Amino acid sequence: MRLAGLALSVVVATAFAGPWLRDMERTGLTRRNYCHRLVAFPAGAVLVACSLVALVPLAVLDDRVDLDLLDPELRRWAVYVLGVALLGLLDDALGRGPDAATPRGWRAHAKAVAAGRFSTGAIKAVGALGLAAYATSGLGRHDLGYLADLALLLLSTNLFNLLDLRPGRVEKVFGVLLLGLCAGTWTVAPLDLLGLFIGPVLVGAAYTLRERAMLGDSGSNLVGALAGISLLVTLDETGRIVALALIAALNLYGEFRSISRTIERIPLLRSLDSLGRLTEGQEADPGR
Repeated sequence: MRLAGLALSVVVATAFAGPWLRDMERTGLTRRNYCHRLVAFPAGAVLVACSLVALVPLAVLDDRVDLDLLDPELRRWAVYVLGVALLGLLDDALGRGPDAATPRGWRAHAKAVAAGRFSTGAIKAVGALGLAAYATSGLGRHDLGYLADLALLLLSTNLFNLLDLRPGRVEKVFGVLLLGLCAGTWTVAPLDLLGLFIGPVLVGAAYTLRERAMLGDSGSNLVGALAGISLLVTLDETGRIVALALIAALNLYGEFRSISRTIERIPLLRSLDSLGRLTEGQEADPGR
């Protein structure tokens, strides 16, 4: 019955995400994407809103009728998911002007703090650390295991922020990761636990991929948090260590090299990355 969270959140997002994103455009909540199209921004706020709307009947029925619709562990992880999405929204709102290039990388944030400047990126990093420490506490891990879980959660969140440079890329990587975890471990545990938040992400991909909306840090943080939690609750200790090593390497690579340029140089990755995306000169769906 816990897949009800996924099902209901998909229904809510299907009904409301499109109208709400169009309303964002009408009211000037927009930003230019990588090819200078003006799109609704930040779509991450809409995804979170859809999840919270779906939560209302699920929480009431789960408590009052005892239908077992929500995993009890969702209380722990929802704090992290909603917290990092809010920190991303702070960065979206205050971090830069509407048409400025997106600042990326820990080095830039550290330099800003050292220079005495207000850095929403630094606030986001410190806030995410506190939220991750809270979410991973009390899991019964030994000291090194606790630190590894903490790092895996934080670095997964940051990696998806680094990936969010092309329409639909974040959602595609998340979808492949989720499919691999569920198929490889023969479980739907991530969907049971996080379906409330996963549903709107899947629906929202139709809008970001077709360049009608842009996730923003609120959206990429949301998806990165879901990815990190999915890894933590699905993999055994060895699997988590391997995942941490891979994700740490990708974070380090993204800090010093362009992930987008690397993808462009590899034909298979380039084809998958551009699959379903508007090509140059194409216009977004006129029926929107």
